[in-house]
This record gives sequence, C-alpha cells and structure tokens, in this order.
Amino acid sequence: MSTLLTVASETDIDLINRVLNGEQAVYEQLIRRHNVSLFRIGMSILKNDADVEDMMQTTYINAWQHLASFRNEAAFGTWLKRIMINECNQLLRKRKQQLQEDLSQHDAATQNIKESPENAVLNKELSVAMQKALLLLPEKYRAVFLLRVVENLSVAQTAEILAISQVNVKVRLIRAKLMLKEKVSNYYKNDLVFPFHLIRCDRIVNHLLNELNIKR
Repeated sequence: MSTLLTVASETDIDLINRVLNGEQAVYEQLIRRHNVSLFRIGMSILKNDADVEDMMQTTYINAWQHLASFRNEAAFGTWLKRIMINECNQLLRKRKQQLQEDLSQHDAATQNIKESPENAVLNKELSVAMQKALLLLPEKYRAVFLLRVVENLSVAQTAEILAISQVNVKVRLIRAKLMLKEKVSNYYKNDLVFPFHLIRCDRIVNHLLNELNIKR
C-alpha cells in the first residue's frame, strides 16, 4: 500500500526519471495514469475502440523509445496527447489514401452510384449523442443540416427545396453546426460516452509491457 501511495504522489517527471534510471516497471504507472485521456482523444478522432487501442499502444511504444529525449518543455501528458493525435491522423490519412486507390479502380458506372465519403461517415459513425442532438435542433436548422450534410445537396439545391435564399442556407448550416457542437460536447464530457473500464486498461498495459519486454 505504501508503495502505491508513493507512486501516486510522484509527478510524471519523477516516474520518468525512475524509468530512465533502470526501474522500467514504473512505466506501467505512466501508462495507467494517462490511459483514460488518450482513449477519449482517440475515440473522438477514430470512433472505433479497437483502432483506438492500437493507436494507444503505438503511442506508448513511441514514447518509450524516445523517453530519454523527452524535454520538460511541456507536460508529459501533453507530449503523449500530441503523439496520439498524430498517430490517429496518420491512420486516417492512410485509410483515406487506400479508399481513393480502391475507388480509382472502379469503372465510371460504379463511381456514379457510389456513396459520398461524407455521407458514408455519417451513416456509419453517427453516434447516439449526435442523433439526439439533431432531434433537439429547431426544424429549420435540422432541415438544412440534413439536406446539406447527410444528403450532400448543394447550397442551390437546398435553397430550392426549402424555398429560402442561398445566403439563408449558409447561415442556417453554420448555426446548426454550432448548436450541434454545443449539445454534443456535453456528452463527450461524460465518462459514459467513451467508457474506459479497468479490464481495457489492464489489457493495454499487459500488451505493452510484453511488447516492450518490461518485467514487473
């Protein structure tokens, strides 16, 4: 118990120094300390917990390999978050490139009927929180959002369908996005949105310790 209390009272820099001085097992405490925040960040970008776990492991391995060069110019947690965001964005870029390569192999007929990338993302990844937030929007803003973003219609087409000016379409879409951002942000602040249970934490820790050949 005293050992756990001691670790809990130590700063990240204290733990990093212990790791660099040969106490490699202490790295587990750094992993556990930052797991939740990295998981939340990853879910906000990738929206897939399996992908997020992979990127978390990549992040921790990356940090381990460059721990000796870590400069205390920013907090260790900030450094980890930057690595995590970079890894997530790299994964998205790779998948986007792969998607473009796959689409380029389709014939013209297939390309004409393919689902737009934006529409596909919304259909597959739209969360319960977003759906609830959409239903809470006033109808005039919800209609513009659905036509422009979900149906992927142009400003002119949306204006014609709703019998409003193109300027109104643009203004209402901006307003709709702002309201959605405000409503959805409340869900993202709640642990229930991206639950990070102990079993997930243990799985990530155990995998990383094995990968890095760290003995407890």
